[in-house]
Amino acid sequence: MFKHDETKSKVVRYLGSTEIQTIQFYDEGKPLYSGNDIIKFITENKNYDICVADCEAGAVVVVNQEGKLRWRYAGHPLVTKNKSFKPYGIATNSQSHILTADGNNQCICILDQDGQFLRYIDNCDLKDPCGVCVDSDDNLFVCEYFDGNVKKIKYQK
Repeated sequence: MFKHDETKSKVVRYLGSTEIQTIQFYDEGKPLYSGNDIIKFITENKNYDICVADCEAGAVVVVNQEGKLRWRYAGHPLVTKNKSFKPYGIATNSQSHILTADGNNQCICILDQDGQFLRYIDNCDLKDPCGVCVDSDDNLFVCEYFDGNVKKIKYQK
């Protein structure tokens, strides 16, 4: 969610229609997420971490189920040597790995549940990847923004 004046963003957890948790700040009131109307992508990992791909901030932000910041990932030099990291879409697999589409570098980044870079996928001729999904068999599906294609990608877990 973001505030109407686009200055603040937050994650809100609901039980039915009742708000039970708001996640917005970390250390001394610093915002966790960029304050704007640029879309953010969200998923919950098997360990109940909340994972947000904040493309405007150029970061994946992960908080635990209590809403405490665990880590931020802002790209790996191996991948972002040409352009800044811009995560568009986020998903997790059966091993609690986090997969995000880097729209600027035309690849998929794979991180472990502690934010360590594992590898990237860039051999699938991706064009403007903007959404990712992992099914129950750990198949990766990637949406291409402008072409509207959805690609099924087999990858090493």
